[in-house]
Amino acid sequence: MFQKYKPTWMIEAIYDITPEQLRMHGIEAVLTDLDNTLIAWNNPDGTPELLAWIETMKEAAIPVIVVSNNKASRIDRAVKHLGLDYVSRAMKPFQKGFNEVENRYKLPKEKLLMVGDQLMTDIKGANNAGIQNVLVKPIVETDAWNTKFNRTVEKFIKSYLLKKHPDMKWRKSLND
Repeated sequence: MFQKYKPTWMIEAIYDITPEQLRMHGIEAVLTDLDNTLIAWNNPDGTPELLAWIETMKEAAIPVIVVSNNKASRIDRAVKHLGLDYVSRAMKPFQKGFNEVENRYKLPKEKLLMVGDQLMTDIKGANNAGIQNVLVKPIVETDAWNTKFNRTVEKFIKSYLLKKHPDMKWRKSLND
């Protein structure tokens, strides 16, 4: 019933994903949601942990691309100092943003990984596009006004999925 919302993995934080884990799974690029996945929605500067993770990915030649439903000016303001590429107005859960990344980077879906904090947009969108994905815990417990409705519906869907799939557990790595 809700298979399109089932994540490939559930990892506590994006920072727990390493280049070694990605290589073991044949992944060459990380797509990430912006708000509450990469940065707190209300703190665009990020954390030292984020800066170290991005640097590790850059050193490993693994592109990190923000795929967000936000407008370009909002994303640019948040990621310009991080040196990340992005797709704005991605229209998740539709495939538009994912297709744009695939075409821009000339990478097949099998080589991409989407990381996000929402089942309704990030995970369903990645599944719709045929891309492996990771659900992470939101960085902060609060949300922007436009996300609150999704969180309510998401609780119901997550409860259903956890009953149907007892293997859905929070992990610290793609290899756990």
